[in-house]
Amino acid sequence: MMEFISLLMPHLMLAPIMLPMLTAALMLLMREELQRVKLTLNILSTLIGLVIAVALLLWTDQAGAPVTMGVYQPGNWPAPFGISLALDRLSALMLVTTSIVALASIVFAAVRWHRAGVHFHPLFQFQLMGLAGAFLTADLFNLFVFFEITLAASYGLLLHGSGRARIQSGLHYIAINLAASSLFLIGVSMLYGITGTLNMADLASAIPHVDPADRGLLHAAAGILAMAFLIKAALWPVNFWLVPAYSAATAPVGALFALMTKLGVYTVLRLWTLMFSSQAGESALFGSNWLICGGLLTMAFAAVGMLGTQRLTNMAGYAAILSSGTLLAATGFGQNLLTAGLLYYLPSSTFAVAALFLLADLLDRWRNAGARTAPYEDDEAPFLNAELVPTTGLNLDEDEEVLIGRVIPAAAAFLGLAFLVCTLIIAGLPPLSGFVGKIAMLNAVLNPMGVGTSAGHQPGMLGWTMLALMIATGLVATISLVRVGMRHFWASHDRNTPQLRVAEGLPIAVLLGCCIALTVQAGPVLRYMQNAADALHAPGTYIHGVLTQAPVPNPVPVRAKEQP
Repeated sequence: MMEFISLLMPHLMLAPIMLPMLTAALMLLMREELQRVKLTLNILSTLIGLVIAVALLLWTDQAGAPVTMGVYQPGNWPAPFGISLALDRLSALMLVTTSIVALASIVFAAVRWHRAGVHFHPLFQFQLMGLAGAFLTADLFNLFVFFEITLAASYGLLLHGSGRARIQSGLHYIAINLAASSLFLIGVSMLYGITGTLNMADLASAIPHVDPADRGLLHAAAGILAMAFLIKAALWPVNFWLVPAYSAATAPVGALFALMTKLGVYTVLRLWTLMFSSQAGESALFGSNWLICGGLLTMAFAAVGMLGTQRLTNMAGYAAILSSGTLLAATGFGQNLLTAGLLYYLPSSTFAVAALFLLADLLDRWRNAGARTAPYEDDEAPFLNAELVPTTGLNLDEDEEVLIGRVIPAAAAFLGLAFLVCTLIIAGLPPLSGFVGKIAMLNAVLNPMGVGTSAGHQPGMLGWTMLALMIATGLVATISLVRVGMRHFWASHDRNTPQLRVAEGLPIAVLLGCCIALTVQAGPVLRYMQNAADALHAPGTYIHGVLTQAPVPNPVPVRAKEQP
């Protein structure tokens, strides 16, 4: 298997970008009436993309392999002059996470939502193309190009299904992202003016040698560029747009948008560890305290938001912000072990938030499907006595059917269990992957050099604050989600049995099953994340791999035989 994948490398790196692009182009040539054909193409393309992403991840994690990083020069020009694509463990992880969430979203949309508007399927594939390109590119300008492809597709996806709420929140979403794009261009222009390059590896090589007189301008450029990424990563206070936009989107689009904040986190993690590593001279770890403080404030904001809302889609939006804030704060510490913990937490939280968006659609549909809400005039349950023991002869409803001991419908049981699993993961409660990820990060904060080798080390004020906030936000998330769960599952009765199709339940089960798999395979997964974190904090391999990749020699023409 590995030999076959190695034969396809490095050209296989183009597939996550080219496959959705060609699929979207083909669907644009089809009439809008061919929805079933487009749906089939969309699911098939996304499934093939997942297989390719898993193959790339396996290739980067070969035991004992001399090279675990792939570099591809699409124009066959050497870096830093040509476009470069780079694949390492982090980008492979993001590709797999994206493909899993995308496949779950499109299968869920197949039941009803894909017919709610036009051009849903091409926009969906363009979104995947932009995400894959952003994860693979090794050039800042092309990162901007893929960012814009992703944003342009997200504008259409957010408005899919129309309606006043979607249009209003969509306009705000477009405005804030246009501002972020402007900051992106300004920051990139300033960096190019100072260093003369936009290749990420070449930038990392140039930053330690920047003239001291230009060092302040370099930091200003990096700060402006970081703001563009942090807006996408939903850092407080520039995250006011996220909850209204994500909650107004259709359920599969909201689930797909759970990846958008992780795109912002990825770019911050990639560029900060590359450009401002411990090897960056006077700019080493530039902005780390700002990143930590911003992430901690974002965590606090998200916790207050979760506590202040009872709408499930808003809850999912705040859960996405909480996850993003946790990841950003952990990134700012610049520690290998802590980065490994946040990399484990990243896919787990993404899957859980995406599943919660899908669950919110099913629960809202079930709750509003014909329910008479339970009357609240009587303080006592009609079938219990003062000791809260069932009263003989009163364990019947209006139809003379037994209340206590009645079998829960399978669909209702599935929704309840899925909501319980989401709650455990988002709140970071044992025994699932959210708890494992948080414990890994907390252990790294207390033992930055490893257990048994960090004697006498004090986490400091920021470390203790993060530890306290991770515990407190977990408690607040538990209270908020349990309260909403009681409202949806216990506070109303006389509802019809929820109508749940396999294509709606299967994506949720897959997303949560991935979280359970992360828990069961926590040891191997954490080893993979540790290797990825070590590579991020020692960027020499990345820099050397990109800058030394030689172009493929042109074929030598065969001389024509001399005529006699």
